[in-house]
Amino acid sequence: MIASVHGRVAAVSPDGAVVEVGGVGLSVQCTPGTIARLQVGEQARLSTSLVVREDSLTLYGFADDDERQLFELLQTANGVGPRLAQAVLAIHPPREVRRAVSMGDLKALMQVPGIGKKGAERLVLELRDRLGVTSTDTSLDAAPGALPAGAGPLTPVAPWRDQLAAALLQLGWSNREADPVLTTLGPVAEEQQAATGRVDVAVLLRQALQLLGRS
Repeated sequence: MIASVHGRVAAVSPDGAVVEVGGVGLSVQCTPGTIARLQVGEQARLSTSLVVREDSLTLYGFADDDERQLFELLQTANGVGPRLAQAVLAIHPPREVRRAVSMGDLKALMQVPGIGKKGAERLVLELRDRLGVTSTDTSLDAAPGALPAGAGPLTPVAPWRDQLAAALLQLGWSNREADPVLTTLGPVAEEQQAATGRVDVAVLLRQALQLLGRS
């Protein structure tokens, strides 16, 4: 198993990145929140999980080991494959996944494209006793969108609007559905840029999903 990769970020896309390790470019599938931490030309370390199929080898990348372990644990539930597990982590940070499962919050779980009521109930039933708070999850009491201790600043690898639009399309929304939300979040992005000098795409994605869920 490839547990992690560490090297220069050679390229990024809406659904992943290429990390050069020992002269080899490894394609890594990532959530929008993880991609937002990467910058082309900079060094990066990603925890990874290799999914082996008869016709493919897919490497999934995560911001830390805890997120990777949660990705793998989610797949032990019936009907949850790697893409759905990744979609869960694209919508909710690990602390929110644990909260939703432990509290039986079906509505939060159903925000994930591909998870209906029965699927959410199955996740709660099968994982409630297994998704505990790990010793490394120090962000449970942090404000939504806050980074774990020691994490670097979020640096968008593309204009925030293009990156956010690509993430929403990947999660199943159409351009027609996404465009009004992008317009609504424009002032929020400008406030972030003015206050911190950067735009936190991961936070914008969560806000976009909340808006789409109410529409």
